[in-house]
Amino acid sequence: MTHKLTITQKPSYLHIVVTGQNSIETVVRYFDEIHRECAARNCFRILIEERLDGPRLGILDIFRIVEEESSKSKGFFKAIAYVDVNAQGDLMKFAEDVAINRSLPVTAFSTVAKAEKWLMNENPESTKPKTPVDADK
Repeated sequence: MTHKLTITQKPSYLHIVVTGQNSIETVVRYFDEIHRECAARNCFRILIEERLDGPRLGILDIFRIVEEESSKSKGFFKAIAYVDVNAQGDLMKFAEDVAINRSLPVTAFSTVAKAEKWLMNENPESTKPKTPVDADK
């Protein structure tokens, strides 16, 4: 399964758009790629805009991916704003809860505009995200 990352450097964060086919393998690969890009650019505040095609992953798959990525990412990222434009139901809230419970500074949003607003109001030096400005809670 192929995917593509399009990365735009913003003043205080990276905006990463992910396209391709939705699968466990794709998600794991794109997170690995994001790690490399953030390290290379010395930027640990990101907005992930996921635009993957195909069926949504199941709750157990999401749990396993978030658990694994949280373990790899603990202490690496300062803030992660996450938008899945094809999200269904409460799966993104579930993924956010799993990540936060594992000390990953992530907040899920329904729109890129809300995610950008949160990142712009977030203290760039902070290691913990503040309460979302306009998150969908």
